[in-house]
Amino acid sequence: MTVEQLTLGERRSPLSGFQAGSPERVQLAEVPFLSMVNLRVDPAGPAAARVASVLGAGLPTEPNTVVSPGEYAVLWLGPDEWLVVGPDTGVRGPASLVSSLREALDGERGSAVDLSANRTTVEVSGPRARDVLENGCPLDLHPRVFYPGRCAQTVLARTQVVLWQAGPQPSYRLLVRCSFADYLAAWLTDAAREHLL
Repeated sequence: MTVEQLTLGERRSPLSGFQAGSPERVQLAEVPFLSMVNLRVDPAGPAAARVASVLGAGLPTEPNTVVSPGEYAVLWLGPDEWLVVGPDTGVRGPASLVSSLREALDGERGSAVDLSANRTTVEVSGPRARDVLENGCPLDLHPRVFYPGRCAQTVLARTQVVLWQAGPQPSYRLLVRCSFADYLAAWLTDAAREHLL
């Protein structure tokens, strides 16, 4: 890809085309170009209700939970901080979402910041997905404590990630900074190898 092509708006994800494994055991794949908006707002303030109307659901207030009202998932990051994740195509891309959230804040203390270019997403799915992640994650990922609708800021193989269990099969999404994406993909590929034999 040339500089001219990049200037004309073509994008390339950090792990362009990354896929490994098999659906029967464990599958690894990048989910590129998701909208990611960091949202700060007082959950008890009047702006929270306006934000909820923009997102189609109330903000999760239980630590490490996710609310998925529709096209967006809202991940709890702290008592007054969330990450809104969703598609970035169409009318409701990240710029439109940020604008709508800032309008909902209506001058109250808070912020909505587009972080979409800061991270990429790696999906780890299949019956052995949890086994792969447990090789490098200090969290207890047993289904009795970490299940669909749960998220956590943690470390995986010495890399900071937001870990989110997006589906029951199980399917996990790892939101990782772009500068660590190659390293994490290589580590996951190596960790998955024993489960593919």
